[in-house]
Amino acid sequence: MYQHQTTEKETQISEEREAILACQAGNKTAYRYIVEKYKTRAYYAALMYTKNREDALDLSQEAFYRAFKAIKRFDTTRNFYTWFYKILKNICLNFIQFKKVRANSSDEFDETSMHPADNSISRPDEIFEKSEQSKYIWKAIDSLNENDREIIILKEFDEMSYQEIADSLNIPIGSVMSRLFYARKKLLKKLELIYE
Repeated sequence: MYQHQTTEKETQISEEREAILACQAGNKTAYRYIVEKYKTRAYYAALMYTKNREDALDLSQEAFYRAFKAIKRFDTTRNFYTWFYKILKNICLNFIQFKKVRANSSDEFDETSMHPADNSISRPDEIFEKSEQSKYIWKAIDSLNENDREIIILKEFDEMSYQEIADSLNIPIGSVMSRLFYARKKLLKKLELIYE
């Protein structure tokens, strides 16, 4: 008789669901599991918008706080990070808008700000961490328009599936594939210009 072997991913999904259910029942400690699991992804997603290390840390923490406050409304049959990403994105966009209105200017991109202050946060892609080319890659990503930059980050760094990206951005999967194809082409072109 065939016995299904539980994969690591299935175990993680099960543990995450249990942690969320515990949070919904009022267990604040269980939320630490969620924060630890997604803090790196949240940080880099926020960094994509803010270009500033401190702001990215602050806003990703704020997003976790707001997600916890709204956790009882979360549907546990859905993907947590997809739901969380929408909260994080709104916080980041509101912050950027507020900053623009207040200062009437945006911060300049600084490659050194792409590295987190918290040493417990590791890069999603270890290839980039120790590579001399890291600053050039980030510079190229930063020079993309917001839509192209966002879809590259979600796919290449957050490692979201096409369906998860579609859910996060409220667009069809076909649009995700098309946007990603053109965003990658633009990124390669930017990198070619940098290395010329």
